[in-house]
Amino acid sequence: MVEKVLIANRGEIALRVARACRELGIACVAVYSTADADSAVVRFADEAVHIGPPAAARSYLHIPSIIGAALKTGADAIHPGYGFLSEDPYFAEICAEHGITFIGPPASVMEKMGNKATARQAMKEAGLPLLPGTIEPVATADEAQYVADDIGYPVIIKAAAGGGGRGMSVVNRREDLRRAYQMTRATAQAIFKDSNVYIERYLRTARHTEIQIVCDSLGDGIHLGERDCSVQRRHQKLIEEAPSIHLTPELRAAMGSAAVKGALSVGYTGAGTMEFLLDEEGRYWFMEMNTRIQVEHPVSEMVTGIDLIKEQIRVAQGQPLTHSQDEVRLTGHAIECRINAEDPARDFAPAAGRLEEFAPPGGPWTRVDSHCRPGWMVSPYYDSLIAKLIVWAPDRGEALDRMARALSEFRVNGPGMRTTIGFHQRVFAHPVFRSGDFYTDFIDRHMAG
Repeated sequence: MVEKVLIANRGEIALRVARACRELGIACVAVYSTADADSAVVRFADEAVHIGPPAAARSYLHIPSIIGAALKTGADAIHPGYGFLSEDPYFAEICAEHGITFIGPPASVMEKMGNKATARQAMKEAGLPLLPGTIEPVATADEAQYVADDIGYPVIIKAAAGGGGRGMSVVNRREDLRRAYQMTRATAQAIFKDSNVYIERYLRTARHTEIQIVCDSLGDGIHLGERDCSVQRRHQKLIEEAPSIHLTPELRAAMGSAAVKGALSVGYTGAGTMEFLLDEEGRYWFMEMNTRIQVEHPVSEMVTGIDLIKEQIRVAQGQPLTHSQDEVRLTGHAIECRINAEDPARDFAPAAGRLEEFAPPGGPWTRVDSHCRPGWMVSPYYDSLIAKLIVWAPDRGEALDRMARALSEFRVNGPGMRTTIGFHQRVFAHPVFRSGDFYTDFIDRHMAG
């Protein structure tokens, strides 16, 4: 049994994991860079270890420092959160070599599903539907041209090792294909140290629908329904909802069953997310898998009542799932807004600074996951997320109104500080968003300028 968990992360997710450990009666260790010495998780955790300077490469991404902190404190498990080392199979292997439980899937599974090309092959073999495109990486510009001409435009070129909305190029015209292919390969090499790319048909009007799954080491798996993540900018999610108003009970059951089947087919354990595109005809297509807890996991928790972080920790100890599929019930509607320190007027440029005022909203069925407080310095070294605002209500209409109210209460101010609160308010006032009849191009089509 796990007795002490080291949290190899920072910010709101580190605090979220620490709270789950506290409720489970498990000691937790925070690690921190110099910039995070006075962070909320450092104050909350049972122990804290300094692991390096602010730059992530020398702290939160520096495996020797993190393993050293675990050995120093006697931590027998590591929770990686999301981002940083959460999807690094090498890190999971190093944990195993030192007798430390990695709270996540096996390294071999992470490696297979973390590469989009091999993940597509695995899910094809499991019977999940794929958009027309390549399975193996496209090796040359000539091959890319041939594939794109055969599929028909538009197409999307994706980095096989990509993630976080990076390493993608949409190509609408044949004459743009070669340049986009070369640029995407160069970007993939620069960001992910892997230039391999693949091509698939691009759906102009699609909804991004993902299925939350949890699998134990005993061969059982369940899904916790879906999240609609169609409000995006540059393929990065801004607003998430659960459940999707576009799924019938039959389609939900089919997608959920396919997601669990795909995960179990590769020996997956822990929490993960199967991401799909839902087209205008209601057909779903496998896109990729995230082998970690996701930023938007709270909306699934709000509609199911299941604590996903606790479930991760239990499963990592070899315990069975606490719920069967028949026991999972979706109740009401939940919505999450990512509150970022960004300036929407400058194309969402980061706007770091010190918080003179940080007053999150309250009220019934209103949840705020954040590590911030008045006086906290939002660092330019890390992701711009400062809070996740989540609301629940019996139906979508009431959830929209509750979120609009909560956004109007949220106060974040400081020298040079800009946030996405006002942007979210405009989205929630938009008639197309309120109608639910929108796709992944909502921002470009309806919020330009």
